[in-house]
Amino acid sequence: MACCDGCCDQEPCVCVCERRPMDEVVAGLTTKADKIRSLFRAGYSRSEIAGFLGVRYQHVRNVLVQSGFMETQLSQPMPAEDVEPKDSAPVLVRTAIGPGGRVVIPAAYRKALEVDEGDYIVMQMDGDELRVVNDEKEFERARAVLKKYVPDGVSLVDELIAERRREAAAEEAM
Repeated sequence: MACCDGCCDQEPCVCVCERRPMDEVVAGLTTKADKIRSLFRAGYSRSEIAGFLGVRYQHVRNVLVQSGFMETQLSQPMPAEDVEPKDSAPVLVRTAIGPGGRVVIPAAYRKALEVDEGDYIVMQMDGDELRVVNDEKEFERARAVLKKYVPDGVSLVDELIAERRREAAAEEAM
C-alpha cells in the first residue's frame, strides 16, 4: 500500500498514519529485545520504543545495533584526507565486526571491487592482512596464469577425463 500522505516511500508504508498500535505489535512477545526489534520494524523511533517499554534509549540502540538494524559510528568510513580523488575508495577505513562475524564493506570499496550485495568475493590471508578480491576477477587472474602452461587447443577437462578412463581400464584389466 502506498503512503497515504506521501511522507514515506517504503513498502509497506511505515509512516505514523499507517503504524499498528504498539500494544498490537508486541502482543505475544516475551523478551524486551524481541519487542524492540518488532517495534522498530513497525516504524517506531528509538525514543518512542524506549518510552513505551520503560527502558533507556541506549538499551534500544544496543539491541538494534546487535541485531544488524543499525551501524555503529565505528563501522562508518574514517574521514580520508583529500589526497585521493573523490571517486576512488579511501585508503584507510575502520569498521567493526558485527553479529556473527559480519563485516560491512563500505560503498566506495564495493564500487572499486565491482561487487554488489549477493556477489561472491575471495578472501585470502597475506601474512597478517586480509586480502579481498572480486570472485570473477580472481577467476580471470587464475585463468591467465594457467593459460601460460596450457597450449592452445588443449582442453584440461578432456585430458583429465581421458586419464581417468585409462586408469579405470587399467584397474579392470587386473
